[in-house]
Amino acid sequence: MKIVVIGIGQSLRGDDGAGPEAVRRWKAKHTETAGRPEVRAELFELPGLGLLDLLEGADAAVIVDAVQSRAAPGTLLRLDPHDLASFSLDAGSAHGWGVAETLQLGLTLSPSLADCRITLIGIAAIQFDIGEGLSPQVEAGLAEAVEQIEKDVRSLL
Repeated sequence: MKIVVIGIGQSLRGDDGAGPEAVRRWKAKHTETAGRPEVRAELFELPGLGLLDLLEGADAAVIVDAVQSRAAPGTLLRLDPHDLASFSLDAGSAHGWGVAETLQLGLTLSPSLADCRITLIGIAAIQFDIGEGLSPQVEAGLAEAVEQIEKDVRSLL
């Protein structure tokens, strides 16, 4: 099984950098899992439709992204593709063309994408100011995100 772990977000926009940071920390802490030949990790600042290219050939994907949500900052939201259809009602992406919209378009353009098991780990964010670092709440939630990535990847192996 080919698995891709994707951290989405802009490191120079506050909490938006949570996705890539969580994936970086996962790779550093769980080197055995991250180093397996069937596992690939990607960090993507502004994926938009480029997300579909990262999913090409993957049997499963774990996508990590900061989200705007009613949940407390730093809270993890774990969603599958069925949940993503209604994702924009309660939360959103800071990337303009969000993950949910991109996946919906991808399914329309490439029905084989439906065979890829996709999970989104959303990290509820509080601030997206340019030039700011992660908020203390999101920073505190990263350890849990790292362990959720490991759990999800291990369950796919």
